Amino acid sequence: MTLPDGVERHGFDGETGLATQGDPVYGEQTDGAWRRWDPHRSKLGAMLELGMDTGLGGGETVLYLGAAAGTTVSHVADFAGPTYAVEFAARPVRDLLDAAESRPRLFPLLKDARTPESYAHVVEPVDVIVQDVATRGQALVANRNAQFLSEGGRLVLAIKARSEDVTADPETVFDDVLATLEAEYEVLETTSLAPYHDDHLGVVARRR
Repeated sequence: MTLPDGVERHGFDGETGLATQGDPVYGEQTDGAWRRWDPHRSKLGAMLELGMDTGLGGGETVLYLGAAAGTTVSHVADFAGPTYAVEFAARPVRDLLDAAESRPRLFPLLKDARTPESYAHVVEPVDVIVQDVATRGQALVANRNAQFLSEGGRLVLAIKARSEDVTADPETVFDDVLATLEAEYEVLETTSLAPYHDDHLGVVARRR
């Protein structure tokens, strides 16, 4: 597994886990400047732990959709370049702002990822979109935001089956979402995020 520059395996209380360097955000274990990246609390962390080739190498410009309180996007901002963090709920954005205080490359945006026109004047072209949104129409969100990706840019998406349809078979949901993504992206890799996240599929795709 190739990890991005700035992400390393590090020892914490006798266990080895992914880690980045930065101020702690969500009560994670630390060892000096290193903070553990908990794959049970991060879909992207789970993808890296499972060996997916996310296309993240370190230093990229990133648009993160569904940033919530900053658990994952804070790790991304530890090793990436400019990182735009979109979250529509005001309460978690307050925590996201706290996470950004010590991260000059992290730019919180109180916006709705379903309406990218509302932040198009702020976000520059990006190398990678990371998406972790709990809503119906997850593929449509990704497709609408494809406009920000530079040529050949990557989408790293966690599909939440239960957010699309709580009653449907997850595999059917995944197939439907992937089919819709094909309008804008070439799917490169898919992996179940179990055992870290049930009924989730990790997807890496490239803009057409």
